Amino acid sequence: MPKMKTKSGAKKRFKLTGTGKIKRKSAFKNHILTKKETKRKRALTKRSLVHPRDHKAIMDLLQG
Repeated sequence: MPKMKTKSGAKKRFKLTGTGKIKRKSAFKNHILTKKETKRKRALTKRSLVHPRDHKAIMDLLQG
């Protein structure tokens, strides 16, 4: 049986914190930025944490 591979899409999108939580990038910051307020775009730059309800599914993708 070969080793299970980590899903490389998840590997690029999520990072683990020291306490085991998962960081993610905010959505809606890639295009059509002219109609969005500067304050809103600045807020979307920050990283946020994944909701605990999605934690197990993402960990399954990362651990392979």
